[in-house]
Amino acid sequence: MDDEPERLDALTRQAGRWLALSAAPAERHTTAVVAGPYDRVAWRDVYARSAALRELSAQLLTRHAHAPDLLADVFLCAYQAAPRLRERAVMAPSHLVHHQVVTALTQSPDFAPLHRETAGDAYAAAMAVLAQGSALRGLLERSREARERTGRADRARQEAEAAATAVGEALRQAAEEADGQEEVPAPAAAAVRRAAEAAREAEESARREDGAAAQAMAAAVPGIRSAARNAASAAAEAVRQEAALMRAWGVDAGETERMPFEERARLAERLRSGRLARWAELIGRFRQMAAGERAREVEHATGELVGVTLGDDLSRVIPSELAVLGVPELRAVFAARYAAGELMLYDSRGEQGTGKGAVIACVDTSHSMYAEGPGGITREAWSKACALALLDQARHAGRDFVGILFSAADKLQVFRFPGDRPAPVTDVLDFAETFLGGGTDFQRPLGTAAKILEEEFDSASRARGDIVLITDDACEVSENWTRLWNEIKRRLDFRLFGVAIATPDTATASGSVLETLCDNLRTVDDLTDVHTTADLFRVI
Repeated sequence: MDDEPERLDALTRQAGRWLALSAAPAERHTTAVVAGPYDRVAWRDVYARSAALRELSAQLLTRHAHAPDLLADVFLCAYQAAPRLRERAVMAPSHLVHHQVVTALTQSPDFAPLHRETAGDAYAAAMAVLAQGSALRGLLERSREARERTGRADRARQEAEAAATAVGEALRQAAEEADGQEEVPAPAAAAVRRAAEAAREAEESARREDGAAAQAMAAAVPGIRSAARNAASAAAEAVRQEAALMRAWGVDAGETERMPFEERARLAERLRSGRLARWAELIGRFRQMAAGERAREVEHATGELVGVTLGDDLSRVIPSELAVLGVPELRAVFAARYAAGELMLYDSRGEQGTGKGAVIACVDTSHSMYAEGPGGITREAWSKACALALLDQARHAGRDFVGILFSAADKLQVFRFPGDRPAPVTDVLDFAETFLGGGTDFQRPLGTAAKILEEEFDSASRARGDIVLITDDACEVSENWTRLWNEIKRRLDFRLFGVAIATPDTATASGSVLETLCDNLRTVDDLTDVHTTADLFRVI
């Protein structure tokens, strides 16, 4: 009865269950991915630096009150070398959807290739989060009922814990009123019983909400898995494309990892939106082809056949000599002529070895270079891709590289890349994206290139530079200019390679300006073919 006192030990036994709950409530985590302090600092830092992440978080907050926690989990599972998920039992019910999302992401077929690009790279992990933004918005929309149910379960669990705490407080108050006696005043005892009853009801309500939440989560799992797979696929593709874009432009992973976040974000945006962004694949193919050609030996290049000579080089024996070996009676004669060095061999003028001076690419940027060829590739894109591969070639050999963009006589721009220091990617982009427009004049760019080689010769005594003229047109040069050109060319011992892109046959015919000026001239008709200039990269 409420008006009768009760013993304190009896009340304590009745409230024992709730006292245990109030003394040690179960820990409920709001992050699905186990993270150390350095990982959490990495997330806070990248979040503070990325306006795009903060904007995505604000958008998701309109759908989900715990959106920042979800983004942190998605980031951490991409960033950590070996992400580890908590047990579901220790998660706050309101964050169980996060646990399911991250579980589905890590189990997606696209997660492994994505993780190879993002592990340990805060920027790449942040980009992966942003790439999943659309999928996460849809996922939150489809999991609304499950999130509402888990939210109710979370609140019910908190209320149950609060009720258990109230039981402990009521019992403490009862003990104080007993004042050391065994009997507790009736009102205090009644308060303990009411608190225990409220705790029991709150616990039952929490169990019901847990069950409803579990059912809602089970119904949402297939949709979450599907959305997570799409999210992982989108993120993997975005990260893969950016990595390929960086590689195509010669930006290695080590360089980007050392960049401040804002600088790297600006660079990535510039690469994606620049004038030549759509030709990144072509640029990458050129660079790969040039790297392959560097691996070939120049020493034994066959070069141009000019006749027949005598010797003992079996690699150049003419077919009629080899036919002698088919007649047993003549094999001894073949052996005697081989010993005497009198076999008939193809005579060739071999390719000259690589130069020592600067590599200078004179790239035509007249209006006609806008013209498209097969596959929609413009002449400009082809010529710039070739020039960037020449930049790689020069840097690999420790030689200076100079890019000269030209069109009409009054339009010329020079970009210098010394061989003894790194080439800033922003300067490379400036060179690649600059387009002057106008007509075509050879005298000024070639004269400028010769002057640069002359300065190099005078200051560093380096001769044998290489000039590559890439153009789609031909123009006249004066007799006086030609005489001066030939004089300085003999003195500095440089070579002029010509690449004529989709030019009329008359422009490259025997006796034409291009044919007369160039030591080595090749024509390019198919802009999808990067191998047209393969031999160029063997000898420069």
